[in-house]
Amino acid sequence: MAAISGVRAVAGALLRAQGRGAWRTLSASAAPQQTLRSQTEKHEGLFKVTMLPGDGVGPELMHSVKEVFKAAGVPVEFDEHHLSEVQNMASEEKLDEVVDSMKESKVAIIGKIHTPMEYKGELASYDMRLRRKLDLFANVVHVNSLPGFKTRHNNLDLVIIREQTEGEYSSLEHESVKGVIECLKIITRDKSQRIAKFAFDYATKKGRSKVTAVHKANIMKLGDGLFLRCCEEVAELYPKIKFDTMIIDNCCMQGARHPFAQAVGRNIANPTAMLLSAANMLRHLNLEYHSNVISDAVKRVIKVGKVRTRDMGGYSTTSDFIKSVTDNLHPHYGV
Repeated sequence: MAAISGVRAVAGALLRAQGRGAWRTLSASAAPQQTLRSQTEKHEGLFKVTMLPGDGVGPELMHSVKEVFKAAGVPVEFDEHHLSEVQNMASEEKLDEVVDSMKESKVAIIGKIHTPMEYKGELASYDMRLRRKLDLFANVVHVNSLPGFKTRHNNLDLVIIREQTEGEYSSLEHESVKGVIECLKIITRDKSQRIAKFAFDYATKKGRSKVTAVHKANIMKLGDGLFLRCCEEVAELYPKIKFDTMIIDNCCMQGARHPFAQAVGRNIANPTAMLLSAANMLRHLNLEYHSNVISDAVKRVIKVGKVRTRDMGGYSTTSDFIKSVTDNLHPHYGV
């Protein structure tokens, strides 16, 4: 099943992942008319990848990725940049540096970049401006249960695809009169059709049989109504894929998100999702062997169950988990 959403409540990020129970094994953003895999350049036998550690546990998780990549001998060279509004490491100059790096490398791995709640004269966050500069319109998150760890909902295997350049991300607000704020949610036919086609193309390529459009057309009759009609129109072009709709309220009742913010700086964050995202990135680069070695090692650690971080009900540290993964990097480990 693939789900399209024009509503912010279904969340994801650009190659960033962290959750509890069902791990988000891939969260990627797509730019139109661009095949990143074929365009990625190698430098002295290495693939260059832009890295933004982000905020919260992001830097710790990125350190985990670098440690595992080093142990696995992955031919990737990270071009690391720090962009953070909450850590006062954000400016137009830094943003331009990040964009230049991404345009050169054609692939990036990014930690969560927190958006400050307070208004400082600029509505669009740096995270949002980054998406707009690169037209990263499709956010893709794969939610997948892993053998060996029971959760409230088991056997999950779904993909959430979200448009992230308009709608609630329009960043158009103003105070019309004192005490009255007008907030514009922009929905266009072009971008609604584009994200719908992306979802159906993804489902076709990945062999998935169903696409669900998640919406709020029961309340936002014109805006989300247009989005829903566009999805219905595109669905007619893919008769082999089942199509249905779901109101966002119902969708949110069937899932939950756990940011685990209290793990920052305590060496207890679970690196599973970020490692699996990194493995998917390697597959994107056609580094199938390294991708499989890393993902298999992570899944083996989860399945054996001896090393559990606190969010999994155990007492292992992030370092313990990484050591266990590196010990399991070889296919015949333990034989």
